[in-house]
Amino acid sequence: MVQRTFGAKYTPDDVYAGNLFSALGAIDSGVTCILDWSHIHNTPAHSDAAVKALFDSGARAVFAYGNGQNETGRYWEIAASKFPGDIARLRKQYFSSDDQLVTLYLAAPSGSPEQVLPTFKAARDVGARITIHAGVGPAGRNGLLEKLNAEKALGADTTYVHCCTLNDTEWKLIRDTGGTISIAGYVESLMGHGIPPIQKAIDTGIRPSLSVDVETSVPNDFFSQMRTAFSLQKREAWERRHAGDRNPPAFLTAREVLEFATIHGARANGLDRKIGTLTPGKEADIILLRTDRLNVMPMNNAVGAVVSNMGPQNVDTVLIAGKVMKRNGQMLGLDFAQLERLGDEARDRVYTAAKVKNTRI
Repeated sequence: MVQRTFGAKYTPDDVYAGNLFSALGAIDSGVTCILDWSHIHNTPAHSDAAVKALFDSGARAVFAYGNGQNETGRYWEIAASKFPGDIARLRKQYFSSDDQLVTLYLAAPSGSPEQVLPTFKAARDVGARITIHAGVGPAGRNGLLEKLNAEKALGADTTYVHCCTLNDTEWKLIRDTGGTISIAGYVESLMGHGIPPIQKAIDTGIRPSLSVDVETSVPNDFFSQMRTAFSLQKREAWERRHAGDRNPPAFLTAREVLEFATIHGARANGLDRKIGTLTPGKEADIILLRTDRLNVMPMNNAVGAVVSNMGPQNVDTVLIAGKVMKRNGQMLGLDFAQLERLGDEARDRVYTAAKVKNTRI
């Protein structure tokens, strides 16, 4: 409903508002870098609005340029979207340098090879990395990655999202071609995508990154995502132990899960040379977390507290590339009255255009 009913009616102004709120909300919750898996590009003006919002937010962001939306879901029929060819203009107009806070990806559709291959080519023609949803629900058992591999289309420049229902050959193809994966355990469990493949990734020799996926139904903070991954992997390990498995998987440690949310996220975004660890020479994307809150008092193990107990209320200070974006628990430089008006106007406009009753209280 969100994509076809609302997405089909989005104006560029609505795209701007949505992206700005989401990027600012990420910073507020302690996320310094996001990948915007953006498939609301009904026209080039929609694309321009999405990019402008990311730049205006001050977030470090990867703009993953994707298809448009219409009521039928047949994005390829939206001639005005100019997808995927408009990526060449976007590269030239906004992403001529990789030495900036917002960088370029392409969000490929999960259709047939005939639909996917042109998008991969469009991305590689302009030197953009690729992300694609794969292995989602029963439809994800179609062997798409095997088919793409037969066309020599898989590479280390690609991040595969979800991967819940991939077959063993596809997992090995991702590993052997140097691809990265991103698991959104909360939404995968919520929406029936399949069992979040945390242990499968580990067994294959791949360290996953984590995703929020969709804020229409999932919290935007990574504390929730880390705890989801932590608990889901332990659940699978316990099930195998209870079933009599003589060689069950080891339990993940809190430090490993924290690495999923940091360095492995940076690697999946092609940014590990810049961010992901506190290393001399990297850019200062740093969050300071309060330990004088009841949810972590008295403090004992810092990493364990971050993964198992902390939440957005512990985020005191956020720096992105050395610039302070949040301090003493407050976002800096924002006009909240203006933001409220921007959000209210976009909400009312979209609901009216989609002819959906607004049930706000």
